[in-house]
Amino acid sequence: MRPLMAHLRAEVTMIFTNGETLFLTLGIPVVFLLFFSTVHVLPEGTRHPVDFLVPGILALAIMSTSMTALSIGTGFERGYGVLKRLGSTPLGRPRLLTAKILAVLAVELFQAAVLIGVGYLLGWNPGGPGGASALVGEALLAMVLGTVAFGGIGLVLAGTLKPLVNLAVVNALFVVLLLLGGMLIPLSKLPDWLAALSKLLPAAALSQALHGTLGHGTPVAARDWMVLGVWAVGAPLVAGLTFRWE
Repeated sequence: MRPLMAHLRAEVTMIFTNGETLFLTLGIPVVFLLFFSTVHVLPEGTRHPVDFLVPGILALAIMSTSMTALSIGTGFERGYGVLKRLGSTPLGRPRLLTAKILAVLAVELFQAAVLIGVGYLLGWNPGGPGGASALVGEALLAMVLGTVAFGGIGLVLAGTLKPLVNLAVVNALFVVLLLLGGMLIPLSKLPDWLAALSKLLPAAALSQALHGTLGHGTPVAARDWMVLGVWAVGAPLVAGLTFRWE
């Protein structure tokens, strides 16, 4: 436990003292929220765009932090030989991967607080007329499962691909999941076959869960729980089996 906690503190410290990382994880989601809530260009289908955007941007921030930022950072650590040195310590692979995902969760709590605060300032009405207080627990659980799922995907890529290849692949995957995830564009606007395929991906399951709990005041659908659960178990498992120190 001591090696895990020591590396967790190191990961959190590195994240919160890195200006570029903070801009990517906090600045960009806030800019997205401010921009798209004022220009009215998204086909969100709601009276107040911010009611659709806050849950969607939350899902986007989780995917960006736990998959893209984590994968890129870990990939370059591996390329520079940092992870090879850590591999010779008592830390071990399981504790390394666990510490990285826990550090991402800590960052996302801060992200959520900032985005929710900005959303309220923009007039966000969580849960619609019925409110969302009863569904906060479901929303938080969905966010945790989404973080673990995306973190696992990011670590699979970081632990198997060369740093520059990983950089290209994870950014391309981010764009694909952004377009198919229902975060900024509702799944109902996609062709039926593409929407059906999207619902099998963690991006769509997470965004649908957050749109339901925080946007419409409806519980998370059983299908979304199942998709998030499968990815949250499967992706980290694959990462643990395939991750290489160098």
